[in-house]
Amino acid sequence: MNESSSIKLLGELAQGTRGRVVRINAQGSLRRRILTMGLVPGVEITVQGRAPLGDPVEIVFRGFRLTLRKEEANGVAVEVF
Repeated sequence: MNESSSIKLLGELAQGTRGRVVRINAQGSLRRRILTMGLVPGVEITVQGRAPLGDPVEIVFRGFRLTLRKEEANGVAVEVF
C-alpha cells in the first residue's frame, strides 16, 4: 500500500475510523473557520458518527466533539490509521 492511498477526505470516512489531519483543502472563510475550531494538521481524529444519510459527520478530537456538514468535512484531508 503506498502512502497516498491512506489519505482520504474526512467526509468519506466511515464511523469508527481514526486518523490524523494532514491538510486543510478548504478555502476562504470555511478554511479559517475549520482552523479556528482547532482542526489543524497533526491533530488526531475519530469519526464518532454520521447521520442516516451521511450528513453531518461527527468527529472527536482533543477531547471534544465537532459536527461538520459533509461538504465542510470534505475540505479536510486525513491520513487513516
